[in-house]
Amino acid sequence: MIARSEPTCRTCGRSLQGVQVSASRRSGTTDELGPDEPERESPDGSDLLAALLDGMDAALCAFDADGVVTHWNREAERILGWGADEAVGRRGLAGWAVRSADAEEVEGRLLSVMHAPGRQVHEFALLTKDGGRVLVRTQSAAVRGPDGKPAGVYCAFSEVHAQIDLERSIALSEALFEDASWGVVLVDVDLRPAVVNAHAARALGTGRTSVLGRPLGELLSHGVEELESALQHVLAEGAPPAPAEVWVSVRAKEGEQRRCWRSGFLRLASPLAEEPVPLGVGWLFQDVTEAKQTEQEASLLRFRTQQLHRASRAAAECEDPAEAATVHLDFALAGFADHGLIDRVAGGALTDAEAEGPVRLVRVAATPSGAPGPSRLAGQAGLPVRYAEGHPARQCVERVGAVRASAGAARPEAAREWALARQWPPDAVHALCAVLRSRGRTLGVVTFLRGAGRSAFERSDAMYAEDVAVRIASALDLAGLSDEG
Repeated sequence: MIARSEPTCRTCGRSLQGVQVSASRRSGTTDELGPDEPERESPDGSDLLAALLDGMDAALCAFDADGVVTHWNREAERILGWGADEAVGRRGLAGWAVRSADAEEVEGRLLSVMHAPGRQVHEFALLTKDGGRVLVRTQSAAVRGPDGKPAGVYCAFSEVHAQIDLERSIALSEALFEDASWGVVLVDVDLRPAVVNAHAARALGTGRTSVLGRPLGELLSHGVEELESALQHVLAEGAPPAPAEVWVSVRAKEGEQRRCWRSGFLRLASPLAEEPVPLGVGWLFQDVTEAKQTEQEASLLRFRTQQLHRASRAAAECEDPAEAATVHLDFALAGFADHGLIDRVAGGALTDAEAEGPVRLVRVAATPSGAPGPSRLAGQAGLPVRYAEGHPARQCVERVGAVRASAGAARPEAAREWALARQWPPDAVHALCAVLRSRGRTLGVVTFLRGAGRSAFERSDAMYAEDVAVRIASALDLAGLSDEG
């Protein structure tokens, strides 16, 4: 796309196409561009018009019907180095602004617009005062006199690289808001979306127009405070040096969706103001939820593998196999659960056939229910724990597999009653029971408990608990063999 710029007034922004003005060849003031036209008695208006033309962002020169330069503004002087007093009054551009060999072609193309409709765009090289050459893009149009006949030509021009930069900026902005494969949102100073591309609208679970002007809190249920804090920081301090990863929960028709967005922020300021005036923040983001979840799972797996390795080495130094079982339990609790319990089947290990009947369990070891600390051996008296019918630990033995239980979103008092009824510490909210198996027999159950500050146990947690249970079961089986010996 080629963006064609018209000479505009820097103060009022109005197009100056067709304005019939020229710089006076004697004094530099402006008058009507037309042969033998008397000057108007309005010096104030002429001075104002001259100031407007000289204040334009585009370089502007004008020719009369004979090809004599009648106007040359300050931007033209900046680009080529020739001042208005040196340019105005010259016939054509040959020998000073254009090479003599190229002058006929350039002037012909410029002046031909007097007899053609509309505007014409050309590119050619102009000479600077110091002898250099500048490639410019020109936009020229005819200036008509009071009788409607061509009276001259005005030509607005700019350096080609500046025009190309402008076109690239426009093309980039259009591509970002149409075809970008990441979300792009322009947020105003009130932290409300002003422009949203299609990718961002899909990520927010809404349409491109329906999201405009709405508070971010209506679109996101969690993470909105962190996001708004980042936007306010960018407005006050500028863009951060690196992208930030923000976890949010998006309100969608199918329910809340937790997502991780890797976000970059840019402070937007008006290019037309002398001092930077913030227009808002450009927010670009990409959904990296799957990558972050994979990374977290890999990190968690590495940690748990290391814990199993450390526990095995520490347990190998224990003379008492029962103590080795508590070592495995203590190492497993790190980052996994708040409490741990080991219950052994009363009367010795059970075969699969024997496990089908009523099961009684005796507490072997437990972590302190108050302050954190290492597990302690218990149950010297051998009294069964008062587990009711259907208790998760008993179900674990009967099924010979892991069992998960949770109080869910119950009120604190209800959750406390739920834990106490199952003979667990009162702050327990989530439970995971794994069966202790060794030599084809069931030895007991290990129970892991989490408080309200943790999430419920998942399938991957059950797999880890079963790995720990295998090591605890081996230690308890060895302890039983030692007792028999």
